[in-house]
Parts: sequence; structure tokens; C-alpha cells
Amino acid sequence: MIDIALDMEQYDCPFIDTTADHDVAFAAVHWDFDQRARELETRMIVEAEDAGVLDTGLDSLQAHENMNNCALLRREDNAAHIRTTIEETAAMQTIRDNGGYITGPFHIEAGSETWHVGFDRGRDADTTLSELDRDNEYDVIERTSTTLPQLQDLVQNAGAAMTLVDGCRDLSDTERETLETAVSEGYFESPRDATLGSLAEDFGVSKPAVSKNLRRGERKMIERVVEALDDIEN
Repeated sequence: MIDIALDMEQYDCPFIDTTADHDVAFAAVHWDFDQRARELETRMIVEAEDAGVLDTGLDSLQAHENMNNCALLRREDNAAHIRTTIEETAAMQTIRDNGGYITGPFHIEAGSETWHVGFDRGRDADTTLSELDRDNEYDVIERTSTTLPQLQDLVQNAGAAMTLVDGCRDLSDTERETLETAVSEGYFESPRDATLGSLAEDFGVSKPAVSKNLRRGERKMIERVVEALDDIEN
């Protein structure tokens, strides 16, 4: 399997056009392609800096000529969950006509879209990239060849990966920032490039306070790592 990550600019995509005109971002939660109707149904998370920008962005999205349907499922402040149906874009058609398929969620912001697409054969991937180059602007972020054992490992350990993701979500903002700063400044190196004192100065708190935040964050992550290891062993 050939897996390619693309930074894509399409000229007929309602999501890209909306992010080019308004400060909103879209992230795919679920997608399904209707071969007969040549339509893509998606469930997306939409985020904006504030509620007013979100309103303007959603209005613009609904009015786009390639948007067949846009329904608001849920909204909280400056974020919304929507269900959409759009016409197949030219780039989507090129990828599908050459045997390509979506392999992961896509993210759209500031007029471009990150795609993860796969191909069973390298020559199909090369043909697709050549054809996309005629009518689209894109950059290949990453291209990898995945072996069958790697695919098996990915599928079998998806649960363990989600356990680690949940561990990250369990962290408070303070715990996450403390851990990130401790790692980046070398607190966990041997010998240490940072101390509790230097971290405390960074955050403007006492050494006991930064130590407590570190211990809490470490405990949460270690507990999740142990759970993930158990998932992998089973």
C-alpha cells in the first residue's frame, strides 16, 4: 500500500473556498462516497475564533454552488458539528478514477486541505499525482509504502492508540503545558538541562506547584501507557 499525505488546494471545493474567505477550520469526523450520485457525504467539526465568525462561515458554506446539503447537528459556542453533501470535486474524481481511496481524516484551513490517500500500486499513485498537477495546486507532505505486517499491526493496535489519545485528553491545560515545557527544555534528560526551579520560573509558580503538576500529568500518562501495553499484549 502506498500512503500519501497531500496539502491540496482545490478550486471547486466548498470547504476550501469557505476557509479562504473566513477564519474557520473544518475537520472530518466521517465520510461516505456515493458512487452512483458522485456525491461525498461528510460529518464535519467546524471551529472559529468566535460565534460571529462561525455564523458567517456556515452561511457562506451553505450558499456555495457545489454544496448540495448542509445540516447543523449540534453547536456549542464557536464550534459546530455539521452533516454535508457535496458534488464530487475534480481532484476527488482523479484520485478515484486511478484506484485511490481515502485513508484518514482530512483537515481544511486557510484555503488548503490536508488529505491522506492510498493506492495499491505505486504506478497508480504516480499517475494520479501527474494528473492532479494539471489542474490543482498541491504539495506532497509525506509518501510511505506500508507492508502487510505493518497494516496488520496498525489495525490490531488501534485500540491501544486510542487509549493513548484518551490519556492526552485527560490532561488539564496546565498539566499538558507543564509536560510539554519540561520535555522541550530537557527536564527529563540525563543530565538535566532544566530543573524544578527553572520550570517554576517559566510558569511563575512555586517549585512545589510545578512539581505537583508534573506528577499529575506523568501519572495520567503512565496509567494510559500501561493500559495500552496491556491492549497490545492481548
